[in-house]
Amino acid sequence: MEKLFDNTETAFALKTDTELDRAYFLFKMIANEPLVRIGTAVTNFAIKAHLPVEGLIRATVFDHFCGGVNEQDCLPVVDKMYTKGVASVLDYSVEGKEDEAQFDAALAMTLRTIDFAIAREAIPFAVFKPTGFGRFELYEKLGRKESLTSEEQAEWNRVIERFDRVCSAAHQGNVMLLIDGEESWMQDAADDLVEQMMRKYNKEKAVVFNTLQLYRHDRVPYLKQLHERAKADGFHIGMKLVRGAYMEKENKRAEELGYPTPICKDKAATDANFDAAVHYMMEHLEHMAIFAGTHNESSSYRLMQLMDEHGIAKNDTRVFFGQLYGMSDNISYNLAAHGYNVAKYLPFGPVRDVMPYLIRRAEENTSVAGQTSRELNLLKKERDRRKTVGR
Repeated sequence: MEKLFDNTETAFALKTDTELDRAYFLFKMIANEPLVRIGTAVTNFAIKAHLPVEGLIRATVFDHFCGGVNEQDCLPVVDKMYTKGVASVLDYSVEGKEDEAQFDAALAMTLRTIDFAIAREAIPFAVFKPTGFGRFELYEKLGRKESLTSEEQAEWNRVIERFDRVCSAAHQGNVMLLIDGEESWMQDAADDLVEQMMRKYNKEKAVVFNTLQLYRHDRVPYLKQLHERAKADGFHIGMKLVRGAYMEKENKRAEELGYPTPICKDKAATDANFDAAVHYMMEHLEHMAIFAGTHNESSSYRLMQLMDEHGIAKNDTRVFFGQLYGMSDNISYNLAAHGYNVAKYLPFGPVRDVMPYLIRRAEENTSVAGQTSRELNLLKKERDRRKTVGR
């Protein structure tokens, strides 16, 4: 089993030689940290100055990591991936909008992606971010247990209404709904709201999924407490398990404000925490469903092993593996080829609006030790293999 993820022929079967070369070139660029910093600064400047860079971005970074500029644009990618058994999660990756009109627009877009998913077997999940539906500061204030003004309460009621509308639509359409995790200082309010939705819509099975960011050392105890409430009140738990995406920001804020960081002390502790959450959920799968969002091969092997030990069928819909589009194809496509449930997060949106997401991806790749060099090695191996066998 240890060699499953080394099969590059399966991993890159959908890539033409040109696409393979582009991917190799991109990861080579991303591997160069100063270049990423310069590239990020130049890109930000070019976009703010309205320079005509969209065509270049679209032809390189955007098309590698994104499905398209709108949901219709994503369909060829969705259909192509599904020929190899890899499903899609359409992720409207426009960030940082902070007013009611934008929140309503994000709601409308999420409802559209749910409709899209209802009509297509290849799209089993929809997804949204809590701050797509409400102001960060509002979640933060609620998390601090401060009372809201009457205007803020009315605003929060609209956030609840948006959550309820998408959860209801997903429930009616039999589409699973992933709700992304964000910064720890707003997450408590989001957790409480998502739990409300689980109580309402997860009575028969997990429809609504929260996210556990397992670089936080308090998340496994939270999961266990949630499980006690779920057993007592008769609802299922859906969880997307990830390591986490805001580490530097979390540590910096903790240091500046003088409180203990919520982040695990090192990578090994985070890995152990992730594995503990997977293990706990697999022990209690009768009440739970897992979306394992990981680019870590060891974690993926461990989950496969646990499924085997617990006698869980590879295609049991309570267990999904998830990776980001444009990354870790060696995990996604090899898992799918062996009959496991796999879904790729497929970001989409106007090129200009998706740039913050793309920049974060590039920075993340430079900071995750070994991720970029692993991608490069696999791409090189496949290029060499094709040269030898003539595709």
